[in-house]
Amino acid sequence: MIQIKGQWSLILAFLFALIVAIFAVINVDSVEVNYLFGTAYSPLILVILTSVFMGGIIVASVGVFRYFRLARKVKQLEKENLLLKEQAQQNTIEEHEEPLSLEKPDNE
Repeated sequence: MIQIKGQWSLILAFLFALIVAIFAVINVDSVEVNYLFGTAYSPLILVILTSVFMGGIIVASVGVFRYFRLARKVKQLEKENLLLKEQAQQNTIEEHEEPLSLEKPDNE
């Protein structure tokens, strides 16, 4: 099931890239781009492709950050799970051991 989901994501990504490429190729006119420090004229195709590329980098950065944060959390929970299993095993062993009696038997 996960593999099918991954395939659909890949197909949708290629479809999106194709639509953006077609849209960018159609719009080749030169446009004015306002930067913080001034303005410049650039072909609209470069503005579109640069915007899509920067958006992809931002989304990928957020995804990588979330991945590492979740991986750290999984590692922490695995350690906690192992500790709890060891404690449960120790408690089970203690319950099955017979208590040692230091008293003398009554039948002597």
